[in-house]
Amino acid sequence: MHPIPPAPPAAATIEPGDLLTTKDAARFLGIEPRTLENWRWAGKGPRSRKIGTRCIRYLRADLVAFIAVAEEA
Repeated sequence: MHPIPPAPPAAATIEPGDLLTTKDAARFLGIEPRTLENWRWAGKGPRSRKIGTRCIRYLRADLVAFIAVAEEA
């Protein structure tokens, strides 16, 4: 009998309102949604998550981190 592997560490809890659409994320950053889409296509900008086959979302914490890194540069 093989031992049961340990469970992976629990992911951070995502609260309602933490996942933003491209439109809402762009508004949060003060840019046009198309700019955010271009950044995503070019591999730049804040981290995004693809949910399913077409749904793109941004975590609010990733947007805040992106702003902090941009301010340091």
